[in-house]
Amino acid sequence: MARHLAVVPSGAAVGPATDRVERAGGRSADGGRPSPCLTPPGAGDPADAAIRVVVVDDHPVFRLGLAALLDSLPGLGVAGVSGDVPGAPALVDRYRPDVVVIDPHLARGAGAGTVRDVAARHPGTGVLVVTMLDDDESVLAALRAGARGYLLKGAAPAELERAVRAVANGEVLLGPGVAGRAVRRLADARAGGPPPLPELTGREREVLDLVAQGLTNVLVARRLGLSPKTVRNHLSTVLCKLQVTDRGEAVRRARQAGLGQLPALRGAGTTATGQGTSGQRW
Repeated sequence: MARHLAVVPSGAAVGPATDRVERAGGRSADGGRPSPCLTPPGAGDPADAAIRVVVVDDHPVFRLGLAALLDSLPGLGVAGVSGDVPGAPALVDRYRPDVVVIDPHLARGAGAGTVRDVAARHPGTGVLVVTMLDDDESVLAALRAGARGYLLKGAAPAELERAVRAVANGEVLLGPGVAGRAVRRLADARAGGPPPLPELTGREREVLDLVAQGLTNVLVARRLGLSPKTVRNHLSTVLCKLQVTDRGEAVRRARQAGLGQLPALRGAGTTATGQGTSGQRW
């Protein structure tokens, strides 16, 4: 059976005049000129796949690469690909997929509403957010809007496959770093009080917590999947917000607030670096 893939140009409305369907030979459904977007490789028709997926992302290389990866996996089939984030609900109306993989943060703030529309109009369709943003506010906004999964774009292919299958099965799956912060956020909510050092964002608090455990910037970066430069930037902001002048004073404030209280991790950090928290660069 011939392969087919719906491709909607970024910013275009979904409709017969704009939705070009790729078929064998690379020609459009109306017999016109070949479309510049190639059908991702795979075996079998998406209509026959156990799990049908729609991919929505306004970065063309990432969008088509992700579609090709998903379409190559057994039991998965990509029914549609679009760069139009606000137009995702109409695309879901048309193809009725099991899962929508979407980056809602690329639509100038319209993404959370798009997720909400898809979840409300098609409760049987799972929404998996795959994005670069991992701050608490973005994660909570997506989950409140109805997303069942949240991964970062640096996730491994196996992790992405597991997330798609889980979301299609009605489960909720969060990436490792995202899940850890979500659990801490729930724990803070159950405690009934504000989080320690509430003037800090969740990510800044997380970075400071690891620093207070004795980890260097490099180890903090590895633990959180960040670059050392990003860690330094977070810590510089922490200094300003806490109104302290050096790393040691920030660590003291953190420990007084209850952060950094994991002796096993603190020992691992100091053993690996051979030094304590003093003298580290931001």
